[in-house]
Amino acid sequence: MNSRIVILLLALFSVAYVHAGEPEGIPWEALTQQERQVLKPFAGQWDDFTPQRQQRLRKGARRWQEMDAGQRQRIKKRFKRWMELSPESRARIRERYLRFLSLPPGQRQQLRERYQRFQNLPPERRREIRRRWEKMTPAEQQHLLDRRLRRHEPHAGRPHHDRPLLPPDRQPGQARPHPGPRPPHMPRDLPGR
Repeated sequence: MNSRIVILLLALFSVAYVHAGEPEGIPWEALTQQERQVLKPFAGQWDDFTPQRQQRLRKGARRWQEMDAGQRQRIKKRFKRWMELSPESRARIRERYLRFLSLPPGQRQQLRERYQRFQNLPPERRREIRRRWEKMTPAEQQHLLDRRLRRHEPHAGRPHHDRPLLPPDRQPGQARPHPGPRPPHMPRDLPGR
């Protein structure tokens, strides 16, 4: 009998311990009047949401309240376009976004800068680039992306004096490729040669 009580108490304490680390749900009544107004479409489901989702929605409602009319209008248009996408398109976009978040901060910054440069191009130039991109096969698109990322990739954070002195295709002791004919203006015997 005592062992059953001990097991029951251990089970209760473990459940209490697990729930102690979780954020608590937000009762609908605890929201401000403005938050309830913004979140009104979710009122019927509010208690069914996880505490994390409730907190995200509350944070979004607060941000919404801080926006001016122009910002709100832009968000409404974007949301409308999002809802018009097929479920497959939305899933693809979510997957790309998660991939973006998994990149190192430096690469994310490079992508943001490139996107901004693209947005600053004239509309006709952007359409031309999009047409060329859409004509590429997925393998060609990936090759182009990989090449551009490698071109701008820093030397893995190594200091300048720690970088290899030889190009990656040459090994120590290997002869340098012949540079070709010497330009006529270059002296034949340079000091230190």
